Amino acid sequence: MQTLEFFVSAPGKVILHGEHSVVHGQVALAVSLNLRTFLQLQSTSSGEVHINLPNIDTFLSWEITALQSLLAGCKAEQGGLKELDADLLKRLREFTRISEDSTDTRSMAVLAFLYMYLSVFAESLASITVSVWSELPTGAGLGSSAAYNVCLSAALLSARGNISNPLTPQQESARWSKEEMELINRWAFMGEKIIHGNPSGVDNAVGTWGGFLRYHAGNISPLSWVPVLRILLTNTKVPRSTKVLVSGVKDKINKFPSVLKPVLESVSAVSCVCEQTLTEMAERGPSAEHYNILEVQSHGFSFIERVIPLAMCGAD
Repeated sequence: MQTLEFFVSAPGKVILHGEHSVVHGQVALAVSLNLRTFLQLQSTSSGEVHINLPNIDTFLSWEITALQSLLAGCKAEQGGLKELDADLLKRLREFTRISEDSTDTRSMAVLAFLYMYLSVFAESLASITVSVWSELPTGAGLGSSAAYNVCLSAALLSARGNISNPLTPQQESARWSKEEMELINRWAFMGEKIIHGNPSGVDNAVGTWGGFLRYHAGNISPLSWVPVLRILLTNTKVPRSTKVLVSGVKDKINKFPSVLKPVLESVSAVSCVCEQTLTEMAERGPSAEHYNILEVQSHGFSFIERVIPLAMCGAD
């Protein structure tokens, strides 16, 4: 790897409609935020790998020789990335002493970084220092982990030469090709699997492409013409684990399918009606009726969102 230093960034997200149901194959509408995560990657000659995460007070380093031993017998999937390498993940947990039931931000961030670093650089581990900082709060549902994983994916793939470095000295920012963006997104999704277990993929998709997206069963459709809307976000500052919440909803769906599957379909229906309304507003101009529809759908969605947690509190 040539001596290099570069920066990447990725936005956070908010799911307007389709939270929870998107994990189970339903439609979701999501939009990127003007709050971002930033990453700086520097090549070094120290024979070590450093990760600096000042937002969560984490500064760690490992000798390349120690990390190299973790790859013995593991398969590198750089090109045909499909599933997590369970054996490598197990070795990393043992190496870092992070247990299977750990969900804290620090542990998950370290696991995701080491997994992607070892997988991308499997053929020849490189000495690098990676520093990541963010404007996004963790555990607030704003896609902080996805933005982190998108940054890691883009930076590591660029440093390894799997994707191009399109930035020229005359530019302040640049964008990769569609194929390269898809590769970045697939690797970021691997990081999300490590952190969240069974994510939908919508968070990393928004972090990769930005803008306003329709997401359904892995299919991403950008919504190019969307009216300007003012959306109020409130941070309760009560962190929650997406992995725990998603797992809890899945358990309840398995136990009470006749109750919760119609709820998920109703959430999807709200997403579809709102998508149609937003499209009409962009094509014909907004009207009072359009805003009435959005308000009714938002109130209905808020009610449904309360139903899912209540259902999770049912008898076991």
